[in-house]
Formats: sequence, structure tokens, C-alpha cells
Amino acid sequence: MKDNRAFKAMIAVLLFLSCMLLFSLESKAQVKYTLSGYLKDASSGETLIGANVFDAEERSFGATTNLYGFYSLTLPEGKYKLEFSYIGYESVFAEINLVEDVNYNLEMKLKGFSAAEEIVVRAERQDENVNSADMGKVELSVDKIKNLPALLGEVDVLKTIQLLPGVMSSGEGNSGFYVRGGGPDQNLILLDDATVFNTGHLLGFFSVFNADAIKNTTLIKGGMPAQYGGRLSSVLDISMKDGNMKRFQATGGIGLLSSRLTLEGPIKKEVSSFMISGRRTYAFELAKPGIDRTDFAGTSYYFYDLNAKVNYRFSDKDRLYLSGYFGRDVLNYKFNNRDLELRMPYGNITTTLRWNHLFSNKLFMNASAIYNDYQFKFGFGAQDFDFTLESGVKDANFKLDFDYYPIATHKIKFGANYTYHTFIPNAASGSSGEVEFEGIENRQYAHEFAAYVQDEIDLADWLKVNLGLRWSRFQQIGPYEQYLYDDFGIPRDTIFFDRGETIKAYQGLEPRASARVKLNNVSSMKAGVSWNAQYLHLVSIGNTSLPADLWLPSNVNVEPQRGVQYSVGYFRNFQENMYEASIELYYKNMKNQIRYAQGYVPELGVDPDEGFIYGSGRSFGSEFFLRKNFGDLNGWVGYTISKTDREFEDLNRGERFPAKYDRTHDLSVVLSYTLSENWTFGGAFVFGTGTAFTLPIGRYLINGDIVYEYGDVNSYRIKDYHRMDLSATWKSSKKKRWDSSWTFSVYNIYNRKNTFFIFYDAEFSIEEQQLNTKAYSVALFPIIPSVTYNFKF
Repeated sequence: MKDNRAFKAMIAVLLFLSCMLLFSLESKAQVKYTLSGYLKDASSGETLIGANVFDAEERSFGATTNLYGFYSLTLPEGKYKLEFSYIGYESVFAEINLVEDVNYNLEMKLKGFSAAEEIVVRAERQDENVNSADMGKVELSVDKIKNLPALLGEVDVLKTIQLLPGVMSSGEGNSGFYVRGGGPDQNLILLDDATVFNTGHLLGFFSVFNADAIKNTTLIKGGMPAQYGGRLSSVLDISMKDGNMKRFQATGGIGLLSSRLTLEGPIKKEVSSFMISGRRTYAFELAKPGIDRTDFAGTSYYFYDLNAKVNYRFSDKDRLYLSGYFGRDVLNYKFNNRDLELRMPYGNITTTLRWNHLFSNKLFMNASAIYNDYQFKFGFGAQDFDFTLESGVKDANFKLDFDYYPIATHKIKFGANYTYHTFIPNAASGSSGEVEFEGIENRQYAHEFAAYVQDEIDLADWLKVNLGLRWSRFQQIGPYEQYLYDDFGIPRDTIFFDRGETIKAYQGLEPRASARVKLNNVSSMKAGVSWNAQYLHLVSIGNTSLPADLWLPSNVNVEPQRGVQYSVGYFRNFQENMYEASIELYYKNMKNQIRYAQGYVPELGVDPDEGFIYGSGRSFGSEFFLRKNFGDLNGWVGYTISKTDREFEDLNRGERFPAKYDRTHDLSVVLSYTLSENWTFGGAFVFGTGTAFTLPIGRYLINGDIVYEYGDVNSYRIKDYHRMDLSATWKSSKKKRWDSSWTFSVYNIYNRKNTFFIFYDAEFSIEEQQLNTKAYSVALFPIIPSVTYNFKF
């Protein structure tokens, strides 16, 4: 009820401020001329995302480049001294006489590596965390990520964001993550605007994102902007490199687990470029001679992925991008003594076609056509019997996004998108000898529409607000068969829906707002609120996100998840922005949370939603963050204290219980030290409260079978998790065209036996005439050293 009143109040505020915007635009009609252009890297021609353009003298106005490096400032006629800055690049000062519209493109140069030089560069506009109205937004530098220790030397973006406050790992060594008490399906993960449904290789231990192919990574865990939707918890927006416009370049690495190679260069200098990046594992091939001497001869596993991108610049007003990702895991397990074979191939395909068009120096458009396909297969063979189970999601998405810069104090975004979903929750086929079994397939289809508008407004030097409103609609459509059940759960009738016929539709408004109150030049207070709707659901039986988990849509039986998050924070910088600190408090309320009923076992040919139960959830906590931005020694400390619980009428007697995403304490310490031009050292320490789980409290022998009685849901916890990793990187002295480095890392340096899972073993004692059950903790990763050779030319 309180959420509904707050929702209506937010809509009223948005309408009121919209009227104020029209008045503001009218009252500032004296604004005449526009300065606009693109900011790029001087060495590669890559556009710079999030670079700053601002008044160098009074800092009373400014702009930030968008995802394609474009900026626009509309100002009164006059002379201006402007500063162009970007982290890690030399700042550029320019005097502009604005007596007409000016197009000003700029190529910025990377700064050198010394700490003193870095202070000059990075202190200039490192106060963005204090000045912006963004809540819970973090930009990740790939170069910094590469200096951190990594499991088996595999640099991993997803494992790095797990080191940030409010972000927690879904398990030992796993690339899955939870944000502020939300589940793994509540994170919107985008690669060049394409949704990535499965982010893990090797059952989740490594992410699908090859760091050599990544240009920029942005995590938003609170105050989600209106341009994003469809998830409750967070956005991870990853952009691939465009390709070097200046010269041919190769980057790669050879490690214990895999090797990778990235090639990029101009197709036509300053006009068109390409980037192609590949990675493949070979660990099982190296172990194959040993495996082939066992009963598991023929067993194999490998993963590979390929990123590719081309772009063509027709003019400063038009540019075309085509990018794609293709990745696969292939597991074949053989147990020859029993003539048993298991097959498990799975992976993602994404394709994105984008057209940038500049209608005027104030209006920028991006039109995208996106396709993504996630497939999972599980095959089982024994003697003459063969069985295959499949699931997956396919999306065709079309979207339009506009950036409009009417005056210097307003930055407006608006757009719309449409997605056609195809879901395959489960499909099965099989054979026995020459007999083919009739296949079973449950497909579901849906339309999803969305439109949004948002405005970032500088109301005063001390007050900035970001207001947004998103409308979304989700329609389940035919063909579909809806089964009707009697009171005993027995099907009594079936309703058939034709192709394209609407079965069930959901829609709603999702307002978003955040504000920044500047207390002084080095500190500010921020607050934000966002309403979100989620129409896609990931349903899991286990405690970690695995490829076999099912993606399902909202439909006639399953309502969308809805959530509201409130957040407030204090931000302060110290010593000319060398240090930045923040404290954020949040409260999240979630409705229509979904899980399988306790003890439910999915059946083929039966809609998975027949076994669902529905409830609510909440999460609240405090996040503390301290980061040193530059100098020989830099890094951060992040700490979160939080509580996350769920409430289901049909579970745990209707009482609240800790969610499996609940971590009372979560601590990360990340450090990087540059000893010299050749040596850099990195370290990370993590600590987290043990995962909650349900423990059996009784056991019975009934008709020869052991039956367990379980206690309250998630009322026990495994031991607390902690681990330390270390790394050392040696870079060769820079030569004319060839750069190389060696990275030595040790995962779990003090060999902590962190629990991966618990299993139970029961034995019947004839002497004692009773059943004895013991619980065993299984640790997966001991101390693991690794070495990786990296090169670039």
C-alpha cells in the first residue's frame, strides 16, 4: 500500500517537473549556439565513452560523451575556455569563440605510466562520483582488471565486479553474481546491447567475456536509468572494441587453461575498421593421454568463444556497426565399464547491427537490430538407448535510442524497443535401437514493448536531478495449450490458442528518479528510487546458476516480478581526489518471487510453472567503499552488511527465511602496486558470511528407503568463506612494435578449504540397530598457481 502511494507521488512529481522543463526551455531562449563533436583515442581512433567536457575556469557547466563518444553543449554566444578530460589521458584545453554552431572533434593522447604524471591527468575530473546524480554506478577499466590475480590466469570481468560492495559471488570460483539480494536472473547483462542469458564457461567457473575484446564495462546496481528495463537488481553493460582505425594490431596470451588472440586494424584508415578475438581451452587435450588409460577414455571437454566487429564511418553524421559473439561449451563424458555416455553442449550467439545518425548537433540517434540465441542440450546414451533434453531462449529485438541536448542544463534521453521472444523450457527426444520416440516440446512465445524518457537536469550548481519514466508491456501469444486442472491436480480440459493470439498481457509504468545535493566541492549527498518490472524468470533447483536452469516467461500462470528500490548515500573525496569514499544505504522490496515447491521434481511434457510457488522478498543493507585512484599503490576496500529474506505462504510455515543470496558480511580488499616500469604486483582478499542452507534433522527407513525430514528453510550456514590471491606481472622493456608480459598468480594462497557443497552419507549399523548419517563438506579449489604469457604488437 505504501509502495502504491509512493508510486503515484513519483508520477505526480515527474509530471510537475516535465512542466518545469518546458518552462525552463522557453525561459532560456537566448541560448543560440551548439558546440558538439566526438572524442577519440589518438592511437587507435576508438571513441571514448564517458569523457568529460566542461568549463575550465568556473566549472559551472559541462557534458559527458555517450556510448559512441558524442558530446553536445548549447551555450549563449561568447568566448569559452574548455577542458576535455578522460581518465588516463592527457587533458586538453581549448578556447572556443561561440558565434555560430561549432563541430569540434578531438583525439586525446594516453598519458605515460609514472605516478606523478597520473596525478596530473586523473585528478582533473576524478570528482565525477561527487558531481553526478548516479547511484551505485561503477565504471571498470580493463587495464586495471588485468593486473589483478585470476583463477588459472583467466582474466575475468565478472569475477572482478564480485569484489565491489553490494555484489556477491554465487559460489566458489563461480562467475555468477548476486546484487543487493537479488537472484542471478535479476541482472541484465548486455554485450553490445544484446542480452546474454548464460554468462559462464565450465559450468560457470569462467565468464564468456574475453577481456581482450572489451572496450568498456559499466555496472549499475542502484537507481537504474529508464533506458534499461526488464530486471529488478542491476545492469552490466559491456561494449566491445570497435577496432583500431590507425594501424594493424595483435594482442594475445598463452595460459595453462587456454590461449587467446585478438586482431584489429583499419579496413580503410579513419573510415572503417575490424576486430576479431578468439579464445579456446586445451587443458583436457593435455590430460587426454592419462584419461585414455582409464575407464573414462574418450571423455573430453573444451570451450571456445569468438568476438567480431566491423564498423564503417560514412561521415560525421552516419556510422554503421556490426558485431557478434559466438561461444560454446562441449562436454562429452564416457564411462566405458557401463557403456554410458553423457553429452552437454551449450552456448550463446549474439548479433548486433547498429546505425548512428546525427540529425543535428543537438539530436543523436542510435537504431539497433539485435538477435540472440541461447541453447542448452543434455544427451544421455547407454547401449542402444539414447535420450536428449533441450532448452533455450531466442530473441529478435529492435530498438531506437535518442540523445537530445536542448541546453547545457538538460540532457534528455528517449526511445523505444520491441522484442519477440521464443522460449523452449524443455524439449525431449529419444530412441531405443531403431525405434524413434515421439519428441516432446513445450514452446512459448511473447511480444515485449517498452518506451522511455529521462532527463538529467542541473537545477542549480548544488542540485542535480535525473528523472525517468518507462512504460513496458508483455504479451504471451499463441500457439499455446493451456491445461485446466481440477481440485485434485488432474487435467480436466485444454484451451487451444492460435498463432499470434494474445493469451495474457501485463503492462505498467516504471518511474525512476535520483538527485545529488552538493555540500561543497568535495562532498555530496545522493538519493534515488526506482520501480522495475521483470517478465523473464530463471528457475533453479540448486543453489548456483547452471546452464541447465530454465528461462521462462511471464504467462497466464506466472505474473511478472515487480520491485522497488530506495537508496541514499554520502560521497566524499580527499587529497585532491586521490581518495574517494562513499556510504550507501538501500532497501529493496520484491513481489511475485518464484521458486519450485519443496520436493518438486520437473516432469517432461508438463509445463514447468505447474510446480511453482510464489512469494515476496526484501533486502536492505549498507555499503562502504574507499578507493585510492592513482599513485604507485592503488586499489579499494569494499564492505557490505546486509540482510536478504524471502516469504512464501507454502514454504516454511509461511514464515520469513534467509534467501540463498543472503550474506550478512561481505568484505573485499583489492590492491595493485607498481614497483617499477617492469614490475606490478596485485592482491585480493575476500571474506563472506557462509551460505544459508537447509539441514536434515531426522531420517527414517520406510520400505527399505531412507527418507529425510528437514528443518526450517535455510536455517543453517556453512562455514564463513575467505580467500587471498596474489599476482605479479613482469612487463618487458617497451620495444618499437612488440610488448610482452608474464603474469604469475596464486589463487587461494593459504589453501583455505572453502566449502563448495555438502553431501550426506547414511549407513545402517547392525550392532546399534540404527541409521547413522554424516554430513561431509567438499572443497573444490586448493591453492592453485598459474602463469600466463601476454603479448601485443
